Amino acid sequence: MATIHHVARAAEVSIATVSRVLNGSARVSDETRERVWAAAAELDYWPNSAARSLTTQTANAIGVLLPDLYGEFFSEVIRGIDGAARREKYQVLISSSHADTDEVLAVARSMRGRIDGLVVMAPDEGTSDAIDQITRRFPVVLLNPRFEVNGCRAVSIANFDGAVAAVTHLVDLGHRDIVLVKGPCGNADAEARLRGFHAALETAGLTPREPFEFLGDFTEASGFRAAQEILRRDRRPDAVFAANDSMAIGVLSAVGQAGVRVPEDVALVGFDDIAIAQYLSPALTTVHVDAFALGDRAVRQLIELKGAPDTIVPPEILPARLVVRRSCGSPTPWSVEVAHDLAGAEPGGRPRFPSPHAGDRMP
Repeated sequence: MATIHHVARAAEVSIATVSRVLNGSARVSDETRERVWAAAAELDYWPNSAARSLTTQTANAIGVLLPDLYGEFFSEVIRGIDGAARREKYQVLISSSHADTDEVLAVARSMRGRIDGLVVMAPDEGTSDAIDQITRRFPVVLLNPRFEVNGCRAVSIANFDGAVAAVTHLVDLGHRDIVLVKGPCGNADAEARLRGFHAALETAGLTPREPFEFLGDFTEASGFRAAQEILRRDRRPDAVFAANDSMAIGVLSAVGQAGVRVPEDVALVGFDDIAIAQYLSPALTTVHVDAFALGDRAVRQLIELKGAPDTIVPPEILPARLVVRRSCGSPTPWSVEVAHDLAGAEPGGRPRFPSPHAGDRMP
């Protein structure tokens, strides 16, 4: 098995020069760098990352802790993290953990010594103590946090603004009896979308008719069950806002089996704009959020945090985009970005987005 000594001898340079090349140092000429890498390839030399970590005092790896690894949203977040990490020459260690303090801490402990920082999506209320403990040991960037933690950076989606835009669009189409399939209790994304739902109805001067909130857990099955409950109402609603696309897919399936047509009998809007949304029948009106950018920005924030740990940076909010397709009953597909209050405050009035004619036309 080739060692760094063999590479140095083959490239006719010192071991220190080989080390500088492998660690990406700028203090090496291009000609020398090419000669070292050519020798390493010829000898099939694999650098020992553990030994390098002892020398540089860095692991060149980022830990990622997500509540789930299943589904299009999380796969896009991971893709964004992986792309940004590879550009910065970091490896990625990924694990899933749910809203349990002991479990989150156990996963974080298993990564200690193997990572330089941690990206954590902790949208549930049961993880605040764990996050507080983790930040004493790693630089941490939080994704869609439901709480603030001193010393952490945060990247979030404009959940509130997107929900306001979706429900306001239903109101603008003439729908007055609008119900919500909400996400799990204690989940930050679900709570923000719930607040947006209520804010849009309040702004429109609408008092929802009971029952108008139906519990889901962000899965297709929960959307299906919620739709069955909705159809048992004494009067069918005009429209359904599902707090994510997976639940909207479940709703679409359940109402279709019951012989209820979308959008002719009931309008339907989702949230997230997962890839399959545009291929459903009818195509799903939804709120697009850039899950890839969420992961990408988290890595960039983590690298910045490592370089300037004492710099206070406000949470970064990624904008949402209302994407109108057939499921809401709109005659013309279009999309438009939802303006967000960059200070992080939730606006109290109508969302700041133009008319359909000012938006980007959809194909």
